[in-house]
Amino acid sequence: MKLVVLDRDGVINEDLDEPVVSPDAWVPIPGSLEAIARLHHAGWQIAVATNQSGIARELLDLEALHAIHRHMDEMVKEAGGRIDVVAFCPHKESDLCDCRKPAPGMLYTIAERLGVELADMVTVGDSLRDVQAAMAAAARPILVRTGKGQLTADNNKGLEHIPTYDDLAACVDALLEPVEEESS
Repeated sequence: MKLVVLDRDGVINEDLDEPVVSPDAWVPIPGSLEAIARLHHAGWQIAVATNQSGIARELLDLEALHAIHRHMDEMVKEAGGRIDVVAFCPHKESDLCDCRKPAPGMLYTIAERLGVELADMVTVGDSLRDVQAAMAAAARPILVRTGKGQLTADNNKGLEHIPTYDDLAACVDALLEPVEEESS
């Protein structure tokens, strides 16, 4: 089974300057929900791994976060897709936990829950910490230019080897592209 782990803010939904604190503030990036549906119909499992320090900073509580994720899940289902697992880190960077990206803890948890080898995991993010978490877990990182992705690509030397796409829809096009068979 193939697995793709998506960052939330900046990959699936618009990345605001402040945390998304209500379902009404969660706005999908055009084409992202349909891209998730295409992955689902192609037999991929889909997970979300998201840092949510707004909880530790008391900008929202767990009830609000769960409401946001229910809203996201409903919108994905309306588009014909499915999200199998949502993992989140409620900590601040200064908490030094093992789940907050760039630490790979959420990726380990997702792989264990879904029974997938880390080397078979594809991660899609818009920030350096998304790429670093994937590399720390020996997963396959992909960068999208939405959210903070263009800034990440422009400001971080050494990411040239990371596949980079305009958005989640373009990334899914590449993931679902039939593999060209070599002619002998």
